Amino acid sequence: MYVRLATPDDAQALPDLHSDAVEAFGPGHYTPEQVDRWSSRGERTPEGYPVDEPAQHFTVCVRDGEVAGFGHLAIEAEAVHAVYVHPDHARAGVGSALLAELEGFARGRGVDTLALQSSLNAVGFYEQAGYDRLHESESPGGLPVVEMRKHLA
Repeated sequence: MYVRLATPDDAQALPDLHSDAVEAFGPGHYTPEQVDRWSSRGERTPEGYPVDEPAQHFTVCVRDGEVAGFGHLAIEAEAVHAVYVHPDHARAGVGSALLAELEGFARGRGVDTLALQSSLNAVGFYEQAGYDRLHESESPGGLPVVEMRKHLA
């Protein structure tokens, strides 16, 4: 398993990986309608993952020869935008490896604090990684989320 920068070729796999993760891990925390809206199965496109834009930092974790997950850091916003792991690779350290890389990249850019909006199913993951809950909120898509923050210093 290793983490590397995402390429435009990787972007082809990200829409389905994103939807697969949402559909596997969202139920139990969100209604079926919310999961469907969040998943956006068939509506996501590779262009929605700007892997080669300088203001974005996209990484992928490769495990057993395939993209097992991806991470996205919005550099100027100093925010983790996404960490998604394909269900076939859950609980194998993929998410932790992706998050550690995003945090390391941010530190290298002089970022002291990272923010994120956690889906309800991922709050425990981020808490274990040292993120603090700030308050409940709503995502741009209208889903309940938890605003979180971590001091990197």
